[in-house]
Amino acid sequence: MTATELQTTAKENGIETKPETQIHTHMCYSEFTDIIPAIDDMDADVITFEASRSDLVILDSLRENNFETEVGPGVYDIHSPRVPSVEEIVTVLKKMLTKIDRRKLWVNPDCGLKTRGVPETQASLKNMVEAARILREIV
Repeated sequence: MTATELQTTAKENGIETKPETQIHTHMCYSEFTDIIPAIDDMDADVITFEASRSDLVILDSLRENNFETEVGPGVYDIHSPRVPSVEEIVTVLKKMLTKIDRRKLWVNPDCGLKTRGVPETQASLKNMVEAARILREIV
């Protein structure tokens, strides 16, 4: 379904959308590198990927395939109760920026926050937001 079809379907069901509505999708745990061109052909504005547990390997495939869609590779693994430090997330973001244009990079955790408790989720997200703020100042 394209973004236009989604907006049309929404309107048919009484849901109001705006022209500036962005379509986001997420993909978990897959051999993404095998299907990068097909993913880029989807009519999404932003695609988030599980990426931290695979050591960000997908970033090379995105670059090799001239991936055009904006992308949010997960910056930390939510499957561990460990709270990533601001410095750790800054390091990951810097690595991402060597392979993804900063205008196309979205900052987000890997999927699955529902598996974590509120205190660790809040602390992790707070650190992620601070890391993004730091990078925006230096990039």
